[in-house]
Amino acid sequence: MRVGLDYRPATVAPQSGIGRQVRALEQALLDRSDTELLRFTEAPLEHAQRATAFCPPWPGPLEGLQRPQVRWRFEARFLPQALRERSVDLYIATANMGLPLGSKPAGQRWVLLLHDLFQLTEQNHHRSRLKALAYRLIDTLSIAWSVWRADRVWCPSQFSAREAVRLFPFARHKIRVQPNLVAPFPTHAESSRPVDLPSRYWLAVGTREPRKNMPLFLSSWQAVRANSPEVPELVLVGHSDDVPAHLRNLPGLHWRHGLGDAELQALYSHAECLWQPSYAEGFGLPVVEALGLGTPVALARGSALDEVAPPESPRFAPYDSADQQRCMLELAQQPLPRSPALTEWAAGFGPAAYRQRLSCLLEELNG
Repeated sequence: MRVGLDYRPATVAPQSGIGRQVRALEQALLDRSDTELLRFTEAPLEHAQRATAFCPPWPGPLEGLQRPQVRWRFEARFLPQALRERSVDLYIATANMGLPLGSKPAGQRWVLLLHDLFQLTEQNHHRSRLKALAYRLIDTLSIAWSVWRADRVWCPSQFSAREAVRLFPFARHKIRVQPNLVAPFPTHAESSRPVDLPSRYWLAVGTREPRKNMPLFLSSWQAVRANSPEVPELVLVGHSDDVPAHLRNLPGLHWRHGLGDAELQALYSHAECLWQPSYAEGFGLPVVEALGLGTPVALARGSALDEVAPPESPRFAPYDSADQQRCMLELAQQPLPRSPALTEWAAGFGPAAYRQRLSCLLEELNG
């Protein structure tokens, strides 16, 4: 089977959540003896990606591949003909949208990876209200088109699958769940404690979108820490500009960004607890990454976070500061132990489980 893969997310941001999932799918497809993988992407003329992927003859702007006019040129002018010329049997769009614009050749099948629908249901980060409205309209049309045209829609969680059915009930019969792959960190990698961090600290990862819920979480942590010296300092992976100015330089708050895998592994490994206060998540990659290293997690109830952590992990109401503070105080006074059972739970999202589920989905398409 000849499989075409939309590689644009991995070209633009290989370390992003979606970029990493595209690379995980790429490797899983390469490992299949009956599958030939073809990558399709855009890139500047001098970009190394052009040696391993099929690209349009024109240069692609790495900082602007998500722009509507750039996407239209790729999906309408380049992609349909490129897939037809290379006799692709299955094409997988990997970023919530992006299936070819035009008719589908006989025998060719299309799959859409629908990570989440927050582009349509949540307030996203844009520089202006007008731009937000324009992107909401364009995203709605683009996602609806891809869901309608896809032979199958693969979602990373039951939560995302339910949201897809709610917004696109006509697609109920084609929606399947394929949990994301969370590869374990290398066991040989050193993960010594960063020298500039305290012996006890909590960790949170992700700040950009409002759904990450960081302003409320930081306010809750500040309030409970003011009343209890037992509450650890906090390491926050993200950009300080993503939260209100009065929360950026709180005592005991440490910012980190632009981390590599080894640096992130060290933060997970030595954290007393990972906190995930998001009120909307399509999967929850940091949660599984932390659990894979035996690090306890505390997380908000609702969305896909209900699926990615063990039932006994502490939970709190995402919108309730008092409930967050209650949970924080409890874990400050009685920290959770690191446990091999957490690592075993995370293995359910590892390479073996991912490849098995992928094989089932591909067999279903072939059947």
